[in-house]
Order: sequence, then C-alpha cells, then structure tokens
Amino acid sequence: MVNSTQAKRFSWSALFWLLIYFWYFSSLLQIYVVVTGQSNTIGLRDSLLYSTLWLVPALFFPQRIRLVAGIIGIILWLSSVIALAYFVVYGHQISQSVMFVMFETNTNEAGEFLQQYLSVKVVAVILIYTLIAIFLWTRLKPVNMPVPARMLVSLLVLAILFGAPYYNKGIKQDRPMANVISYINSKLAYAAPWQFVSGYFLYKNQLANMEELIRDNSKIPPLENFVDSNGNTPRTFVLVIGESTSRDRMSLYGYQRPTTPELVQLKQNYPDNLSVFNDVVTSRPYTIEALQQILTFASQTEPDLFNSRPSIMNMMKQAGFKTFWITNQQTMTERNTLLTAFSRQTDKQYYLNNDMAQSSRIYDDVVFAPFKAALADPAEKKFIVVHLLGTHMRYEFRYPENQAIFKNRDSLVPSNLNDDQVKDYNAYDNAQHYNDYVVSTLIKDFDSSKENGFLVFFSDHGEDVFDTPPHETLGHTEGKPTKVMYNVPFLVWQSPEWLQTHQLDLNDKTSRPYSTMDFIYSWSDLAGFNYQGYIPQRSLFSNEFEPQPRYIGDPENKSSLKLYDDLNK
Repeated sequence: MVNSTQAKRFSWSALFWLLIYFWYFSSLLQIYVVVTGQSNTIGLRDSLLYSTLWLVPALFFPQRIRLVAGIIGIILWLSSVIALAYFVVYGHQISQSVMFVMFETNTNEAGEFLQQYLSVKVVAVILIYTLIAIFLWTRLKPVNMPVPARMLVSLLVLAILFGAPYYNKGIKQDRPMANVISYINSKLAYAAPWQFVSGYFLYKNQLANMEELIRDNSKIPPLENFVDSNGNTPRTFVLVIGESTSRDRMSLYGYQRPTTPELVQLKQNYPDNLSVFNDVVTSRPYTIEALQQILTFASQTEPDLFNSRPSIMNMMKQAGFKTFWITNQQTMTERNTLLTAFSRQTDKQYYLNNDMAQSSRIYDDVVFAPFKAALADPAEKKFIVVHLLGTHMRYEFRYPENQAIFKNRDSLVPSNLNDDQVKDYNAYDNAQHYNDYVVSTLIKDFDSSKENGFLVFFSDHGEDVFDTPPHETLGHTEGKPTKVMYNVPFLVWQSPEWLQTHQLDLNDKTSRPYSTMDFIYSWSDLAGFNYQGYIPQRSLFSNEFEPQPRYIGDPENKSSLKLYDDLNK
C-alpha cells in the first residue's frame, strides 16, 4: 500500500523530463541559432511556449506516458528532422517560403533533392538527434496529478498560448479574428509540427490571395498610345531597391563617418555617370505601402490607381523587355503577398532569402550571382529588379561580424545613449557600410557588363536610429514620424554606352524636392516612354518638372495626411 501511494505522488522531476522531451524537438535548433548569433530569441521563446502544448494530452494518460509520448514524439521527430536536415544543408532555418516550395514539389523532385543532399554528415546528425530523443523518452515517468489539477494545468496552458493572444489582439486591440489567428500562426511556426500544419494553411491562403492579385493585374489594360523612343535598341535597365536606408547616415550625403566610401569614390571618379539626388523622400515608412506607390501609378492622393493601372513591371513587358526579379527579402509570407505578386509579374524570379526569421544573417551579397546571370542573358532588352535587405533591423545581422568597423562611442554618437543604444547606433552605420559595398558592386558589375542602359538605386524608406533630438527614437513609424524615416538615397548610374546616345544632364537636377510616390513617371521619362496619362511635371528628370506636395501619412485616412516639409517644425 505504501509503495502504491508513493508511486502516485506528484514528481517534479517527472514533469521536468516530460517538458525537456517535448521542448527538445523544437527548441534545440533555436538554441543553436541564438547561441551562434544567427538570430534573436523570439524563435526560442515561441518554440518553448508552444511545445508545452503537448503537456495537455500527456497529463491525462500518466500510466501510459511512454506510449502517448512516443506517438507524439514520432510526429514531432518527423517534422523536426526535416527542419534539422534543411539547416545542416543550407545553414539557415526552414521558412514559410521553403514550405511553399515543398508543398509544390512533386515526388520526382523530392527524390532528386534527397539524392543530392543526403550526405554522410546529414545522416550522422539525424542519427545523433534521434538517439538523444530516444534517451529522453526512456527517462519519462508518470506525472501523477488529481484530475482537477490536470484540468487546471491544461486550462492554464491553453489560456497562456491561445487565450492571452486573443485578449491582447482581439479584445484589447480590437483586431478581427483573422488577425488573431494569423498572429498565433506566426508563433506556432517555431514549434514542431505546427510549422508545417500552419504553414500549409498559410500556403493555401497566400496562394489564393496571390492568385487573386495576379488575376486582377492581368485584367488591367495596357497603357494606351504607348511609345518607346528607343525602339528596338538593345538595352538594360536596372532598378535596385534598398531597405530601411536613410541618406542621413551616408557619407555620400555628408555624414561624417565614412559609411559609404565606395560610392563616394565612384562619384569622384565618374561624376557624369553617377548622379546623387539629395532631396528625395518616400511617402510611407513601410516597405509594402511604399512600394505599392513606387512601383505603380498609385499615390498618396490617388491610392486606388494601384488596382486600375499597370505597374512598372507591366510597363516594361509592354515595351518588350525580358524582366527579372532578384530579392533577398522574405517574399512568401503573409505580410509580403504583394511583393510576391509584383515579382510574379516578371519573367524570371530569384528568391534568395529562405530563412524563417528576417532577423538572421542572410547577407545581400547573395544577389551578385543571379544579377550577373541576368546581365548575361541573351535577351536584347532586359529589365532587372534587385530588392535588397539593406539596413533592415536587426542591423547587426546585415553584415559579417568581421566587417564591423564602427565599434566605439565617438563625438558623432549622441551623448545620452546607453551602451545598448550605442551598439545599435554603431551597428546601423556598419550596415550602411556593408550596403555601400553591395550597391557599389552592383554598379561596377553593371558597368563591367558594357550594357547600354542605366541603374537606379533608392531605398523604400529611411530609419531613425537615435538621429532626431532628443535621440530616443529607434525604427520607423507613421505614428511618430521624423524626417529621417522618410529621407532616402536616390542615385542614377548611366552607362558610358547609354550616355553616348542620351545627353540627359541629370546633375543639374539633383536638388529638386521629390517624393518616390511619383517614381513611375521619372522611370518612364528616363527610359524614353510616353503614353496616355504620362505627366512630365511629376518626373524628377523632366525639363517640365514642377515640385509636387510631398504628402506623408495613411492615404486611406485622408485626415492623417500631412506635408513632409511640416515635420519637426
């Protein structure tokens, strides 16, 4: 009788081993990426939280704990070992983008993948991983609790994992249920096997949304009375889009730290080829919202033109260009459906960032190889979009650690910053320095290709990294806007071959006040396009240019619109 009573006593060690067992399948990889500095702690936190969900079924069958945990463990092992093998092969976490590819892969492609990547190293890692899982399973013992206690713990787990997000998002912030579900899905994405379950439903949802956007775009009529002044002349036009890069922290624009030495050198050596525009701003401090205007005819005063008139990609295809989209941005995510739809309007896409978290070390130099491949394509007329991750937060993940050249507190660093803020300040300048290397390399590669054409670079929006007094703002938001969030670099490189036949002097136009919401008109002007609806007064390069009101704010809420020039007065 004594032994029976003791056997049914609650054991903290039994609960500990059960938690370790469930955490193991999702959190081991997250611990590694955090310890090695490849990502932040969000994935580790969410993997620990949502792996705890498996306590609920396990607690209700204490006498069959190994059977129940074994069945659950097989499911967790199957899903987690796929993610582990992917990490061993590619060096970064499996993401929603990769899952989208998996869901569209047939059995023949899957077999070819296994043949190519199933190495001794991968098999060894999987074997060790499996043996550790089995060892943890052998340590499991019943977690004995009275039925009311089991129910209370189960309800507490469910309340923390699902009730708290619902209260925070659905009730406190008054978000629709779809947003609550999406938020929880983003948390589940770090825990096995939910990343595949939620990933599949997100895939189906995103596929439907993307196909709707593409279908709507296909219904948009082409530009009327379209004329290409360059006819069938072979040429290549390149559009490089940066991310979160403010011109205020670029030495090319007068910043005192040497954050852009290579661009400065290019400007000094090739003043006629490289034009640097110094009063260009964006209309929105967010990537999707900004690009929705930049790449279409939409603007702050006419946001609906996005749905009724062609995009730049449509325009270039109408002009007979072969089109390319090269991106180091996470593309196949709920937030970035529009980017995916934009990219799918091109003939050839390169999706290079397949990591789960954007805060990870996927450097922009990955765009070099596909960019060279696109330049070498035999098509006579080419349009290439390169979308960088640029200087996106977290800044220290935007450049290799051995290329951090700004490390200390100097006279340029605001004096009221604490040590962590100084690290962010320096990291942003280091990210600028690496971005300088990437952008200048793209320009040099374009120049070396001897292509006839031009390259335009600007950023989607800026970033305030303790720049604006009292030096307390970090990031970008429409709620508390500062000019630095809207100040973007804007460069045009004209190849020597292009300048031989196009004597357009841009250097006398570099001080014009301009908003990238009107970019499609400037692009049309530079490319030599004319059509019904073209407005030369809204082109930065036109002799008929007239400064336009540079509105910022949410165009869906007209009362929120204000003039950029009125900021911080």
